[in-house]
Amino acid sequence: MTDEQPALDRLACLAGRSWRVSELSGGLTNTNLRVRDDDGLDVVVRWSQADVSLLGIDRDAEHANTVAAHQAGVGAEVLEYRPDLSMLVIGFLAGRSLEDADFDDPGILRRAADAVRRLHAGPRFTGQFDMFARQAGYLDVVRDNGITLPAGYADHADLWGDVRRVLAAAPRPTVPCNNDLLAANYIDDGEQGWLIDYEYSGNNDACFELGNTTTECNFSEDQIDAWCEAYFGDPTPADRARVRLQALCSQYGWALWGLIQEATSPIDFDFHSWGMERYEKSAATFRGGRLPRLLEQVAADDRPGYRERGSA
Repeated sequence: MTDEQPALDRLACLAGRSWRVSELSGGLTNTNLRVRDDDGLDVVVRWSQADVSLLGIDRDAEHANTVAAHQAGVGAEVLEYRPDLSMLVIGFLAGRSLEDADFDDPGILRRAADAVRRLHAGPRFTGQFDMFARQAGYLDVVRDNGITLPAGYADHADLWGDVRRVLAAAPRPTVPCNNDLLAANYIDDGEQGWLIDYEYSGNNDACFELGNTTTECNFSEDQIDAWCEAYFGDPTPADRARVRLQALCSQYGWALWGLIQEATSPIDFDFHSWGMERYEKSAATFRGGRLPRLLEQVAADDRPGYRERGSA
């Protein structure tokens, strides 16, 4: 008997079946198990075995939004949700998880952008995601738990406030976002892209989603432009600047996530280096000479209808 079997035996979708299980790679807050049998069953069990309260994860919202992503045609089907077991069972998506280098392929990049666009056009999600609020919450967790901030982190507070004010003054409507689209959360089957892992999902500015991918997947400047074109079709200067500015928001906020995980997670992973990599990217932008121009371009947002619609 495997360590997982007693818990998996309690799932209704596995009752009466002779199944076999293998662990999938990845997952920094979950154990992901692929369960199959000889009669065609092929599912993934997302099993949360860690305390994620400090990270702001809402498992009920994750479940609801995974259902909505399936309805949008970009996510796996939800087969069972067992909060008492900390388990979510979804269908296995055929295809392969992407790596950063895969985005060099224009076809893969276009399919990934199409998946993101379809998610954003799908049913509204449960809950909102605001990186400014989340960063403030993470900062409280860091301070309350005696976690050491990176040297110089607090020095950027004024510029962080400028970024927040500019984005708030030029609001765009929120859309259902995954908010954590690193390469491994894209699945490509050669025909279309799929999106997985809705732990941090919520309605948000689409450009945060786009910017998050550009920084998580280490896009070059040319790739960022190609990404904007694949998503928007004909991106405005404000579109391009907003994606880059939201990439900065992703870096500065998620850096704290890495520090919290380093201090609290039982998983054997170098969370400190993960967080510092993101912080150092953000610090380079804060200290560089490009930020004022990005702020100006976002403030001059002229994409039709956005000012009228606000943050609907």
